[in-house]
Amino acid sequence: MKVKVISVLEDNYMYLVIEESTRDAIAVDAAVPKRLLEIIRKEDVVLRAILTTHHHWDHARGNEELARLCPGLKVYGADERIGALTHKVTHEQELTFGAIRVRCLFTPCHTSGHMCYFMWEDGSPDAPALFSGDTLFVGGCGRFFEGTAEQMHTNLTHVLGALPKETKVFCGHEYTVRNLKFALKAEPENEIVKKKLAWAKQRDDEDLPTVPSTLQEEFLYNPFLRVTEEPLQKFTGKTDPVEVLRTLRVQKDNFKKPKERLNPQAVLAFDWGLFSPFLEKK
Repeated sequence: MKVKVISVLEDNYMYLVIEESTRDAIAVDAAVPKRLLEIIRKEDVVLRAILTTHHHWDHARGNEELARLCPGLKVYGADERIGALTHKVTHEQELTFGAIRVRCLFTPCHTSGHMCYFMWEDGSPDAPALFSGDTLFVGGCGRFFEGTAEQMHTNLTHVLGALPKETKVFCGHEYTVRNLKFALKAEPENEIVKKKLAWAKQRDDEDLPTVPSTLQEEFLYNPFLRVTEEPLQKFTGKTDPVEVLRTLRVQKDNFKKPKERLNPQAVLAFDWGLFSPFLEKK
């Protein structure tokens, strides 16, 4: 199982997972079809399926075009709002693509229909992979657009946090430097946060991705996975893990907000795909 990390748009990741014995491939969050097809041709593989974590345009925008260009393409997801959806999946449903096994993990909060995908190959010495979309990031978690702190706590602690610690985490965005700056504010004495932030800044300077991390690492520096730790409780003024998480998310939402934000008309234009010709040139 080979994972191609593909940077698209401003800070998104989409992924191509290749089953090396058959040269079949699965895409995760196929946002920019032109770029994905270029890599499929370069790798000389056949795209069999798309796994979509959630319906937001920057994760699902390419589904319809790819379904048109690749007859018989299967599109998996948990939300009817996902374009070109052919197979609606449920929590803990398992899929098989050649030697690649996939377990669907329902993580509602960022959106009400968010699904993460845990992948492995039986008998392989390689660590399994988690495609966490906008639920778990390197050093952070997604915004609670359509859910609650209780849901996110369940997602991070009981669903994703219970996976094998060596699991590689492939998330939906390159937010690592900003996430770790906030983590350092929350835990200024955490030496692992300091080292990871320095490393992430260097990667950023070199225009290199910071994915994947591992679950084991995330528990050492990701504040949203460390809600039972004393420094985070002190920072938030809370002791209940859900309340710590809720307070952390509010603090993160207000942490160095960008001065300029897209106006509602621009957001609608993105949703309607009016900027698509420009974005695909990237």
